[in-house]
Amino acid sequence: MQPEREMPPASDATAMPTLTEIRTTFPTREAAEACAAALVADRVAACVQIDGPVQSTYRWQGAVEQAVEFRCTCKTAPERASDCVAVIARMHAYETPEILVSAVAASPAYAAWVRSSVALDSGDTR
Repeated sequence: MQPEREMPPASDATAMPTLTEIRTTFPTREAAEACAAALVADRVAACVQIDGPVQSTYRWQGAVEQAVEFRCTCKTAPERASDCVAVIARMHAYETPEILVSAVAASPAYAAWVRSSVALDSGDTR
């Protein structure tokens, strides 16, 4: 059994590095996977997780609608967030796609990995 890792106190969360998390939804898994691959290949997201299917209920053009969607959660550095959003908007089939952008605290090691993954001058070609 592994010993439990000690988490920093909640008051120390503000001292943790800040990353950007961007969430969106797509009408099909294939569309979500294509966008995820483009975001990572273009180095505007370090990681994209795809969840779903999820059931969405929303108001659109005066009517209550329902749809099955696939949710993407993208992790990036704050300075790459606008580029990430631009790729999502360009690849999206929806007239008004959900694009939610949040600042999130991250562990120093994870933040360093994200930043190196999206750095424009990174020598990593993976």
